[in-house]
Amino acid sequence: MASNLTAAPSSSSASSSVFLPPPSPSDGELLRSLHRLARDLSVVETHPPFLRAAFASISRRSKLLAAAFDDLLLCGAAGELPRSASLCLREVLLVLQRFKAIVADCSARSRMRLLLQSDEMEAELRELHHDLATLLDLLPVVELGLADDVLDVLALASRQCRRCSPAPESEQALKASVLSLIQEIEREIVPERERLEEILEEVGINDPASCSEEIESLEQEIGDRASEKWTASMIALVGLLRYAKCVLFSATPRPSDSNSKADVEVEDGEPPAPPSDFRCPISLDLMRDPVVVASGQTYDRESIDRWFSSGKSTCPKTGQVLANLELVPNKALKNLISKWCRENGVAMEACEASKSEQAQAVAANKAALEAARMTASFLVKKLSVSFSPDAANRVVHEIRLLSKSGAENRAFVGEAGVVPLLVPLLYSEDAGLQLNAVTALLNLSILEANKKRIMHADGALEAVAHIMSSGATWRAKENAAAAVLSLASVHSYRRRLGRNQSVVEKLVHLVRTGPTNTKKDALAALLTLAGERENVGKLVDAGVAEVALSAISKEETAAAVLAALAKRGGAEAIVNIDGAVARLVAEMRRGTDWARENATAALVLLCRRLGSPAVTQVMAVPGVEWAIWELMSIGTERARRKAASLGRICRRWAAASAADGERGAGCPVATVVPPAMMAS
Repeated sequence: MASNLTAAPSSSSASSSVFLPPPSPSDGELLRSLHRLARDLSVVETHPPFLRAAFASISRRSKLLAAAFDDLLLCGAAGELPRSASLCLREVLLVLQRFKAIVADCSARSRMRLLLQSDEMEAELRELHHDLATLLDLLPVVELGLADDVLDVLALASRQCRRCSPAPESEQALKASVLSLIQEIEREIVPERERLEEILEEVGINDPASCSEEIESLEQEIGDRASEKWTASMIALVGLLRYAKCVLFSATPRPSDSNSKADVEVEDGEPPAPPSDFRCPISLDLMRDPVVVASGQTYDRESIDRWFSSGKSTCPKTGQVLANLELVPNKALKNLISKWCRENGVAMEACEASKSEQAQAVAANKAALEAARMTASFLVKKLSVSFSPDAANRVVHEIRLLSKSGAENRAFVGEAGVVPLLVPLLYSEDAGLQLNAVTALLNLSILEANKKRIMHADGALEAVAHIMSSGATWRAKENAAAAVLSLASVHSYRRRLGRNQSVVEKLVHLVRTGPTNTKKDALAALLTLAGERENVGKLVDAGVAEVALSAISKEETAAAVLAALAKRGGAEAIVNIDGAVARLVAEMRRGTDWARENATAALVLLCRRLGSPAVTQVMAVPGVEWAIWELMSIGTERARRKAASLGRICRRWAAASAADGERGAGCPVATVVPPAMMAS
């Protein structure tokens, strides 16, 4: 027992040891590390076609050092080294580790960024070579007892390190050509195809895959703020490469599902659709920086900032006037979105640079804007002469990607006249082409000016309705419903969409038959249409109240749809549906916070609009009093207000019923009312 106790370290000593620096390697370990590191550097390669001379010099000098360290190990110097030699070799190890770090860093950088920073890299490598030469000269070779040939090797390595040659003129010329190309684009000069192809060939970008990879690498580095000095040029190069990808390479779209069965929810090769809770209700894009407004609703920071900047002070989703315009980060949701992105391979911008910051940087970069304008013009012209579905699909896929982010890109594509060209493609029998076309239309519709272009395009609404009813995939149907939602955000267009019987009927059909994501988008579109009073009669006739009630226990938006209908003339239609009031009471008890708010609001509106017939149904639901009391205690601020209103209505009804009972021969109505509801 005693021996066991003494063997166990005390907690204080164990905790203090955590903060001690790691022990220095022994001289034998030092030599083995030097030999291994020099051997690794002797076979170093670089993927881009520049900095080759610098990397080749590292390789040659490392081979000499590897031979010298090998001899030290073989000669039995693995014992204790003279102190001066040990200290010098430890400094050599640090220099070699720095060489290795630079090599690894260069291999991970985008080609264009490495080209832009080639002068800086050359200067850093020259300084390291000079440090290495100094250390080799200071090494006490006599004390080490090295053979003459080993001394010659070390002397040769030192001389080579001091004889660093400047970067080849070809690399300097290539860098100048790239910068010149950016300047020409800034002056709105379209680059010559042959010259652009020649420059990219020299950089090592010669196919769609390498071009896409370079674009992704540059975008990641811009988001990471990897080089503040060259950020503007890198942003311009992203635009240039997108243009080059379309002009020089026949970029093949990601494989899409050609299966025409309507029960296909997720297409092969397409990234999974984000859950609707992860998408901003304004932009419909995946939220990168979710924030909560005073109404309790969550939006992407960029979108809600833009909403407030336009002079509005209401909640876009609920329409209520906000008590304040403060934004509270929704960290829990952001963590869930990040986890979903990691699990599904969806890129998530680096947290150091927000999406809005990058968008502003692009907007301020004339070369990037002009490159995007040239790309949009080229793609639209190419689409106008594309005859085969395969060729059209490639072009539309690129239009879809270009319009995916940035108001400027959407504006350029729309101004180039793409909308009339996309409309007939919505009828395509090719599932991939149909999906790309409707998704491109959805992306474009986020911009106000493009909404007008879509609404005024011949047959556009009919084509969108066709997708919702006969789309080849559920993803296409979902995006068509999302496009209606986006278009309906404009007041005048909301009326026109509500008058379109086909659009309304197809949305109702999607709520009845669609999978979860499609159902959510369709309900959101119906909610927006229900915000216009003159639409409500047509929505009721199309069966919106019935489908909303059928979805009320599964989709929180359903309760909001019913509240909107009840507010603007649909109260009687809701009450006449068998079990409607009971379902609203059930949602008031078991739904999400937003669903409970809206279910309670719908019940208040039904009672106020219809009076006793509606109140009688409410009071006939078992446990309704306790549901009201509970919501008044733990609900959101809006839910508590609505529950209090419903409680007052119920108290008055109970009092009136009791009075009628006392005046008549019958007994007063018995009802259990919690104390909180009995208070005035």
